[in-house]
Amino acid sequence: MRIGYYQYEPEFGAVAKNLDAIRAMLEQTEADLMVLPELCASGYQFVSAEEALRLSEPVPDGATTKMLVDVAKRRRMHIVAGLPERAGSHCYNSAVVVGPSGFLGCYRKSHLFFEETLCFAPGDTGFQVWDIGAAKIGVMICFDWYFPESARTLALMGADIICHPSNLVLPNCPDSMPVRCLENRVFAVTCNRIGTEARGGKDALTFIGNSEVVSSRGVILQRAPRDREELAVVDIDPTEARNKTLTRYNDLLGDRRPSLYHK
Repeated sequence: MRIGYYQYEPEFGAVAKNLDAIRAMLEQTEADLMVLPELCASGYQFVSAEEALRLSEPVPDGATTKMLVDVAKRRRMHIVAGLPERAGSHCYNSAVVVGPSGFLGCYRKSHLFFEETLCFAPGDTGFQVWDIGAAKIGVMICFDWYFPESARTLALMGADIICHPSNLVLPNCPDSMPVRCLENRVFAVTCNRIGTEARGGKDALTFIGNSEVVSSRGVILQRAPRDREELAVVDIDPTEARNKTLTRYNDLLGDRRPSLYHK
């Protein structure tokens, strides 16, 4: 199975322009699964909840989801991408999952970071897993990684690959995702963005790049630079994620003792 990411720098608010750039790259890509950044076409640093709502889109009928569905059908690939989702008067930081058969589903971010709490409603979908044939994929968004329950929940639900659209500004995630993969025996694709945004008098946010594909044994198979665009695809065997045996006496998930864990 060929999985990868497209790390790039969107222009804030230029949704049509950003979607054209994404389409141009994906049209040249041979992959089974591609992950794009969080808020991949809108940009990240909203100055108000009203601005976030204005740039948000319905799912699956908005421009971003429609474009991704079109590319997925013609390129015979699955795509996971972040966008601001409008649902009635609410705006969510969401990620859509699309494939050759069309729209598959949407995940709304569970753990909002920093000023996202001023612009988005807390996600209410819960974590989900989709069977795309060659693998089962789960989705978490950016700051979700900071909560080990996110990846563990997806692993318990049967995910072979965690798709992780991100707009990372803190430095910790790239070196921590190998641990998430190791402790859950899953693959992960973290797709970050690059560039800096400083809008409305707010402090500048500089995104750290370093998108990566990590194996189910915690090995970094591919990592992007901090400050340059990169589209990367690597070959994996997703069935490796289904073997949770650590030793002849230990099973990673089977040895769990939930009765001793406290909320």
